[in-house]
Amino acid sequence: MDLSGVFADEGWDSVLASDPGNTILRLRDVEGTRGYCGPDAEDALMQAMASCPLYAIHWIDTGDYHYISALWLRKLEEPSALFLFDHHSDDQPPAFGGLLSCGSWMLEAKANPMVRDDAPSAYISIDLDWLSPAFARTDWDQGDATLQQLFDSLDEILSSHRLAGVDICGGLCLRDGAHASDFAVNLRTRRALLDYFAGRDL
Repeated sequence: MDLSGVFADEGWDSVLASDPGNTILRLRDVEGTRGYCGPDAEDALMQAMASCPLYAIHWIDTGDYHYISALWLRKLEEPSALFLFDHHSDDQPPAFGGLLSCGSWMLEAKANPMVRDDAPSAYISIDLDWLSPAFARTDWDQGDATLQQLFDSLDEILSSHRLAGVDICGGLCLRDGAHASDFAVNLRTRRALLDYFAGRDL
């Protein structure tokens, strides 16, 4: 989901485009999406996502757009547990008129009747800011986890749950001061995540 240009900045865009099985949603011209999602933007995003399957890896641009996870969860057709890897809780009351935002989207997710802690399937949402800067460079303050710790946690989840879908957000754009070294770190982690889930037929 191309909203900011971060994937083009990193070179990840060309990696994804090299596989004809991938769908790239070009959404940079949709107004009202960064951080908060206005009603018109929400309609445009839902329309763009309508034909895309939930069972996939959804690359959701930077953490400024993590609220799109709530939109993917609307596509659940069976009860699924939500496993969130994020350095922030994302369950704060929205500041502007109840708009869906990157800091409040978990409130909608918790109200989604298909999201249930005891479900046999799992939807996984990963914000790269959960990782330390050694493994990801983002535009938010970050945690201290390693990539191996993330994989160990995912192994534990998938040992007892079917996978319903995955989304991954996080990164740093040129416009926000990113350098080539930041892109190199993020590309290594994105490739590792892609390989991990590809090994599980996703």
